[in-house]
Amino acid sequence: MKTKKLSELAKTVRSKNAGTDKITFDIIFREKEEYEKVKSSKVISRETVGKILNISQDRISDFVKYDPAFAIKFTIKRLKPSGSAGDGDIFGAQQYAPFLDIDVPV
Repeated sequence: MKTKKLSELAKTVRSKNAGTDKITFDIIFREKEEYEKVKSSKVISRETVGKILNISQDRISDFVKYDPAFAIKFTIKRLKPSGSAGDGDIFGAQQYAPFLDIDVPV
């Protein structure tokens, strides 16, 4: 089966703060075709997010496939508030990397 990396299909893969206690992720596509391929492949789901980030499902507060914007968006609860002692990513901007190399069947 032929595959492409998620980073080849998506125009944007990012993470960022969603308040002091959450990090939100955006995977946005230029074209509906790429979005639909990823959506139908189920390589990005609530379950796969938990596995990829090695977190329990109860830390995923939101998971949305937003068709009008060709976007998959999800939010996770932080273990520590942003900027508190021991927080390794104050802005939440370094959490998206594990998603870049996901293989998507095409």
